[in-house]
Amino acid sequence: MKIIFINRFFYPDESATSQILSDLAFYLSDRNYDIHIITSRQRYDNASAKLPPIEITRSVKIYRIWTSRFGRDRLPGRLIDYLSFYICAFVQLFSICSRDDIIIAKTDPPMLSIPARMIARLRKAKQVNWLQDLFPEVAMALGILDKDGLIGKLMIKLRNSSLVNSDLNVVIGEHVKEKLIAEGVPENRIHVIHNWANGSIIQPLTGTTNPLLEQWGLTGKFIVEHSGNLGRVHDFETVIDAAEILKHEKNIVFLFIGGGIKLEELAQEVFIRNLDNFVFKRHQPRETLRYSLGIADIHLVVLNKKMTGLIVPSKFYGICAAGKPVIFVGDNIGEIPEIVNSTESGVTVEQGDGDRLAELILRFKNNADIGKNMGANARKIFDERFSVDIALSEWEKTLQRVSAGT
Repeated sequence: MKIIFINRFFYPDESATSQILSDLAFYLSDRNYDIHIITSRQRYDNASAKLPPIEITRSVKIYRIWTSRFGRDRLPGRLIDYLSFYICAFVQLFSICSRDDIIIAKTDPPMLSIPARMIARLRKAKQVNWLQDLFPEVAMALGILDKDGLIGKLMIKLRNSSLVNSDLNVVIGEHVKEKLIAEGVPENRIHVIHNWANGSIIQPLTGTTNPLLEQWGLTGKFIVEHSGNLGRVHDFETVIDAAEILKHEKNIVFLFIGGGIKLEELAQEVFIRNLDNFVFKRHQPRETLRYSLGIADIHLVVLNKKMTGLIVPSKFYGICAAGKPVIFVGDNIGEIPEIVNSTESGVTVEQGDGDRLAELILRFKNNADIGKNMGANARKIFDERFSVDIALSEWEKTLQRVSAGT
């Protein structure tokens, strides 16, 4: 029996979903499962990268299929990239899939569950859908797709059919599960496994000097950090409004690490408003996440409130591993705000309330014990609920049940 994962990015790519998939694939391979990966030859941040077509890494067989290379910057080019991946992944999956194999389809590109369902039926294989978000609902919420249009309704119908007829759907939060149940997916075919971080790599920097403070010229600053992609599903307007309110607080710095189309818009807005309390840095390698996450006094997790129940920001788990408090900016009802509020590991701010965000940042700055206590709570819930060991063990047990048909 083979376990075949499908996702557009895989090791050595370092994007969030690629890292999570790589963790799981290598863990299962190390435990003697026969793991195969169908992915692209590109990297998330480099469409021109040319990774080898076939490779074996730690006993994982990787098939890197051809795709077009327009990149993520423009929607028409991205759609062509998606289409080329669907076609080539379909052909590759058909060629390697056998009876009783387990196909695990992720959601990059969106709606992979549909072509995967076709192959699973033809080959009499089992299918698990690993849903990192809900599409086309995300596109509808962003106004990219008409929620009342024929195309959108057809996409939801096809997506739902593929989920209903699969063996299992793994989702990353309770609110996503509730959305699928409302769409008619049986509850017994939905299982929640949160994303994770590696708590042995990312640890609180207790008593340790962070070398990035001096390298980045941030010694003595109160650092409000956002780490990771800032894309269409995120909100930065609330943050920049708060930053403008706090522009005369010379010791407060907003540190944004990563990339994304919204980050470019944020940088332009910072220039227009003539703000000097922002620092921008590129994505940091996984090996230095302990320092890049640990440099913050407090972390921001931002999400457009229209995305509630559709997406769970995976950056949250690394922040908890680093033992740092969180300010969640978005909808006060949702996966992350409910965890943050119930565990006292941070606070929440309604999207659009820059005044409240500025007030909270000042409160954390002026009372270090608040952040220290919330950061300790964050690491505690990480160890109890969100560590890599917990998640990978749960995945293994889940796949054993799927294999046994229970």
